Amino acid sequence: MARTWLSVTVELLGGRGEELWPWPGRIFAVGPSHTFMDLANAINDAFARWDRSHLSMFTLVDGRVITDKETGAELAGSIGGPVITAIDIATAKVARTLDPGSEFQFMFDLGDAWTHRCVIGEAKVDPLEELGIRPDSPLAYWGWGRIPDQYGRRWATDDGESRVPAKPREPHPMLLHAWPEQVSVPRLALSEMREAIAAADAARFLAALTGRDIDDTLQQVGAGIPMALEHRRQEAEPVALSVINRLTRRGCAGDHVLAEDLLASLRRVPLPCRVVPVDLDMLSTILEGDPDLSTGGYLDLHTGQVYDEAATDPMIVGQDTAIGVEDEPDRWLRLNRTGSGNGWQDMAAFADRQHEEALRERLERAIEGKGAFFRFREIVHDENLSEHWYAFSTDRQMGRAREYLADNGIHVG
Repeated sequence: MARTWLSVTVELLGGRGEELWPWPGRIFAVGPSHTFMDLANAINDAFARWDRSHLSMFTLVDGRVITDKETGAELAGSIGGPVITAIDIATAKVARTLDPGSEFQFMFDLGDAWTHRCVIGEAKVDPLEELGIRPDSPLAYWGWGRIPDQYGRRWATDDGESRVPAKPREPHPMLLHAWPEQVSVPRLALSEMREAIAAADAARFLAALTGRDIDDTLQQVGAGIPMALEHRRQEAEPVALSVINRLTRRGCAGDHVLAEDLLASLRRVPLPCRVVPVDLDMLSTILEGDPDLSTGGYLDLHTGQVYDEAATDPMIVGQDTAIGVEDEPDRWLRLNRTGSGNGWQDMAAFADRQHEEALRERLERAIEGKGAFFRFREIVHDENLSEHWYAFSTDRQMGRAREYLADNGIHVG
């Protein structure tokens, strides 16, 4: 688009009997079809005038006045001062009335006399370059300074005489990115989400996430994102990006791996590694189970099936059922059981996630010394947190399983 719009600098000189300094200002892009009424509304918007029941009036350097018809007629018929020619503010076009370099005055509220100095820039502008859009009305694209309240109020009930209310001791939760409180957001219904994933129902999957707290279940949510992108890409793309950003911010084991995988799905590019359809829930059971019962198992790299090491013993499962890992060594990945050492870290992290201080301290005391797992689970059960704990711990276990696979050059497909 050609540079056909005016650039109008507006500075607020003062009002309510007070001169401002430095003058706060805004620079507006004003189109060829915009009227002075359009400009007045834009100025009042930019300078935070919420009560618009007052008059707006422009005065040009030659003494002409631009205002509403009724006020213009009153001014023209005045018995004092110079003879005034009034122009209708609703129909007069700024670009047809004034030239580049022109200086003029805008006044809002003739009682409080909010007075503005306006100057049209010598060079015209392209709104697409300055604003990125072609607005229907004049719009500010640059600004500076503090904007005073229209009536000088500093707080909602300021009567001009009362003392300033005491400042709260703590910042508002919104300033701390702690609003709304996490406890006020309903948690994700895992069963509903998993059923949607199993049914490849993208609409149901996305609906299950909407308005829910997913931050403790990102690994589980991530399992359904590729399916949602495949079936409902337009609706799923912002959700996928949100999950990627949340994974990156959380940074638990396996989160960066899943974030990279989801980003590849979002970009429609294949993963540059071996992809196997692994059940991470089952894999984490093998990896983090009781080492006294088993030392690990095997992953079938062809099918993604996970087997406990007992499946290799014909004496336990039978000759016809036992898997022969030695017959096809390249087909199998040995899974070494790591034990439950990470479980304590999960409990500590879960305790730290609790917003209620008393509950958080009880959980932290419970995981000290022997019997930590029993005491912790007892409190979780009594406080009706079992479902939340299951979702939280499962997610961390799945993340560790995902990272274990990535360390062996395998990503989950």
